Amino acid sequence: MLEGKHIVIIGGDARQLEIIRKLSRLQAKLSLVGFQQLDDGFIGASKEGIDDINWSNVDAVILPVSGTDAHGSVETVFSNEKVILNRKHLQQSPKHCVIYSGISNEYLTDITKKANRKLVKLMDRDDIAIYNSIPTAEGALMIAIQHTDITLHNADIIVLGLGRTGMTIARTFSAIGAKVKVAVREADLLARATEMGLKAIPISDLEQHSEACDLFINTIPALVLTEKVLAKIPTHSLIIDLASKPGGTDFDYAEKRGIRAQLVPGLPGIVAPKTAGIILANVLTELILEQ
Repeated sequence: MLEGKHIVIIGGDARQLEIIRKLSRLQAKLSLVGFQQLDDGFIGASKEGIDDINWSNVDAVILPVSGTDAHGSVETVFSNEKVILNRKHLQQSPKHCVIYSGISNEYLTDITKKANRKLVKLMDRDDIAIYNSIPTAEGALMIAIQHTDITLHNADIIVLGLGRTGMTIARTFSAIGAKVKVAVREADLLARATEMGLKAIPISDLEQHSEACDLFINTIPALVLTEKVLAKIPTHSLIIDLASKPGGTDFDYAEKRGIRAQLVPGLPGIVAPKTAGIILANVLTELILEQ
């Protein structure tokens, strides 16, 4: 139980509702910022402005997966108000207060460091990333079906990256009969792709393998689908870029060539917000209990 814990939940999308629901059931005291348009009533939860919170007794702050922007603004799907988290808010909290965010940026890292508060980046955790790779793969499959005029069975597909998300995507598309190649830099991942029964190619050889490819799925948060590579890609190809913004694709050049390229980070929150929210809620509960 979380009775006696004061938790501030700031902004976010439908995933946050599952977090609110679980923490409410565990009898935490919840201050909801950026939820003015939310009709659901949760026990122990109150809607507040960020400057109206009694920060002196806050035990934890939960931000959306996207964290803040470069100026501290937090995305608020359930409100039209502009919510900005700043260092002064955190400095008013007790020293044991922990800030939980999906990802971070220079701004968020800086204000938590200057306030001397602990920042936990949830998307860095293997368990969350692996669980999230399931709805991500399903979402990529959905986009591929919607935006191609061929069957994915027997289609030529290149998955860029074989991390926690790339591995699930490569396995999923291979399971439906696609001819999957995996492009990676590291020797151990080239070996892992081969062990999985996939065609492994070094990133440095990507150009020569791109000419007959129907679908590219990128998971690498660095520019890998460069102008040089895109010049070789057939114009009927589809690019699904799952990396965090700005992605790993030269989108301007892809548009010039008439290649369809979509940047779709955060797919779990789009295609399966309930499942993605439950994943976050379960892990957050354990972390706060340990805290």
